[in-house]
Amino acid sequence: MSAALHLVSGKLTDSVAHGFLPAATALGLDVTVLTDHPDAHAEVFDGAVVRCDVTDFREIIAAGRPDAVFTNSDFLQAPAALAAAYLGLPGKDWRAAVRAKNKHETRRALAALDPVFTAPADRVPPEAPYPLVLKPREGVAGEDVVLVADAAELAERRARIGPGRPLIVEEYLPGDLHTLETLGDGHELRVLGSFRTRLSAPPHFVEERLEWAPPPPETPQVLAQLDALGVGFGACHTEFVVHEGRARIIEVNYRLIGDHCDFLLADLLGVPLFAWILRVHLGERLPAAAPRRDRHAVADWVLAERAGTLTSAPDAADLLDDGVALTYRPLRPVGAHAPLTRTNRDYLGTIRAIGPSRDAVEDAVTRFRAAHTWTIA
Repeated sequence: MSAALHLVSGKLTDSVAHGFLPAATALGLDVTVLTDHPDAHAEVFDGAVVRCDVTDFREIIAAGRPDAVFTNSDFLQAPAALAAAYLGLPGKDWRAAVRAKNKHETRRALAALDPVFTAPADRVPPEAPYPLVLKPREGVAGEDVVLVADAAELAERRARIGPGRPLIVEEYLPGDLHTLETLGDGHELRVLGSFRTRLSAPPHFVEERLEWAPPPPETPQVLAQLDALGVGFGACHTEFVVHEGRARIIEVNYRLIGDHCDFLLADLLGVPLFAWILRVHLGERLPAAAPRRDRHAVADWVLAERAGTLTSAPDAADLLDDGVALTYRPLRPVGAHAPLTRTNRDYLGTIRAIGPSRDAVEDAVTRFRAAHTWTIA
């Protein structure tokens, strides 16, 4: 009898549709999707799709007793972890999931290792160390994240965002931005790799490009901070800066890296990454297989530079260009109208490229961009 998996999902993502669901099928799992967006999931999955208030751990528990409960959603890590713990299944510590998602709790948990000034945005003391980064306490995609120079600009930005979202401010942390991609099975926390991140100019913080790079020498500091948060099971995508030999966490996303970089990471390492993640949630140890480390890779995003309607853009493509495997995936359909948000929501498409060297990869990305146009009217 095949093992039963309850896959907990909110809004349908490519990671679920083209990563985790196919991986679960390949593993022969009996999958039930629990979601508050059943129609969208039923379009891509012909198995059991059950409507569920996935924000409520009690509803996830009431759906039955599977062999594993799993989610890749930022917002659903805590309820899924609570349900797994109640059912006696492998899973993340729900408290660690809360600490990772709630940025104020992240700073509280890391205060002994890495003190960073932080405060609720409506209770900032006059002596606060401006400039500060204003951000939603539990935000995603860089939405409403902005650098403010003083108390007057803070008040203006808060008014522009409006009421209803808990906001915090944090000390601005200078340095080179990196990611750390990890996977744990409860016994071992394995570093899968690291990307260098290029950001847009302040006051916004839009990720424009990720480039594969060896984890920096300061990586053990990040691992110690993750341990302090209780992060050690399943996939985790951590963003941190390095400045003068000191590594400081920006945020912890207690799930697999997104924006199509999960597919890039799996292809680059040459391992069934989505299946590995599901298997640790079934109680298995990480495989001993060694990922590939002999190639270079980038994720390069095409960004909207103005608000308007996307009138022309290339279709999805999979190319082999002079030894470089290049994949393009659109993120906004032609005909869609959108405002300019200065966040990851401005992505029009993702160019992923893997090749034998940095020069080969950069040349292939340059040729692809030169050969195509993205027009916003």
